[in-house]
This record gives sequence, C-alpha cells and structure tokens, in this order.
Amino acid sequence: MSSIHYKQKGNLAFVTLDRPGAMNAFNYDMLVELGQITESLRINPDIRVVIFTGSGNRAFSVGADLKERKTLTDLQVKRNIYKIGEVFSAIENLPQPTIAMMNGFAFGGGMELALACDFRIAADTALMGLTETGLAIIPGAGGTQRLPRLIGEAKALELILTARKLTASEALNYGVVTKTAAPEELVQVTADFTDSILANGPIALQQAKFAIKQGMNVDLQTGLAIERKAYEITIPTEDRIEALNAFIEKRKPEFKGK
Repeated sequence: MSSIHYKQKGNLAFVTLDRPGAMNAFNYDMLVELGQITESLRINPDIRVVIFTGSGNRAFSVGADLKERKTLTDLQVKRNIYKIGEVFSAIENLPQPTIAMMNGFAFGGGMELALACDFRIAADTALMGLTETGLAIIPGAGGTQRLPRLIGEAKALELILTARKLTASEALNYGVVTKTAAPEELVQVTADFTDSILANGPIALQQAKFAIKQGMNVDLQTGLAIERKAYEITIPTEDRIEALNAFIEKRKPEFKGK
C-alpha cells in the first residue's frame, strides 16, 4: 500500500507523507517510494514548484519509525540511514523550488526533510526540532549540516545539543521557517507564496536556485563564474523575449518554460 500521496495541479506538485496513524513517520518502504517520486519530479518539465506536506492535522513527520527501528539489525539501520540521506539530498537538489508545508509536528527526520526544502511554512500550532540526541543518536539525514548553514553554528549547536522543541513562533525567530500561519490559513498562505514564485520565469527560477546552491559551497570568484554561466542559459530562451515584450506592451508575461 502506498505511503506517499502524489498530486499534480497545473505546474504544482504536491507530495504528501501519508501514514497518519504513525504520524507520518518514515519506514524503509516509504523512503524508497519518496525517492522514486523525487526522481520523477527531477525530470518532469511541467513541474515548476514542489510542495511537501503531511496527511492529517497532527504531524508533518515525526521522523524515523521507531517501532520499525526496534526490529532492525544494525546493518538494516545503516541501510535506512543511507537511504534517508540519499533521498533528502535528492530533494535538496531538485531543480524546482521546494516548500515544506509543515502542518504539525516535525521532529528528527521530519525536520530534516523540511530543512532539505528551500522554504518552510509552518502552522503556528506546529512543534519542531532535531531531537535525536535525546534518543542517544544524532541527526543523520543532513540536520547537523543544513541547520548550521541556515541559522549559524552557535544556534544550531544549541538546538541540536539540547534536543529542544521549538514552537513555530520560535522557529521563525531563529530563522528556521520562512512564514507561519494559523492552521486554517496554512494552505492559503502557502498558495499565495507559491503564486509569487510561479509568476516568474521557470527557467530563471531553476537557474537562480542552481547558482545560489552551488555558489554557497565555493569561493566568491567561483560563485560569480557559476552565476554568469547560469545567466547565459536564460539568454536564448523564449521566456526572456516574452518578458521584454510584456514589459513594453504593459501586460503580464505568459511564460512557457522554453
């Protein structure tokens, strides 16, 4: 039985973690399925933004399925850790902008999935955190690397070493989430934010994301070279000419991703 619900609506993809009885915890089969969906998204030219969320109203994801984990051998645990890291890296490297719509609890691997996304929009009732040290382990799907890059080393050390659970408001103050919203307004706030992205040239969106992501890992001069190459890709596109024509004609551009 599928544990991921996938839906495409126009140029939007919705990926919903669908194990509400387990608070959308990740077991191995779910990770495999999420990896397959992510690969299909990567090569889908019609998808311009991807939204990840959880089913139900309690949890985005509480991380690894600890009931499954208790039955696994050490080798199987290593297999799961490798798989979750591989899948979350694939999500981080999607060419499309990605949004985690955090509808509830996001702990451990659930928080790491959110950190692998470009943006995080949380219900103001949500709790979140990298709580692994409380279980005598550490974040193993990118948390120790992505969180300090997002909010700085000292704050990341504080949150990970204390296994602290943040409210949505606290997470906003720390810079962990992009926006918060009342639960009943979460979908609309996310839709409004998504629309502000979709209004722009899809090739430009992907190239801007590529330049930022790749540039963050190199020195400034190399990053500037990456930016120039990414810009050059946009020059021969139909969308660039459409934007110029729309500006002159005082209308909204109609981008085709070409």
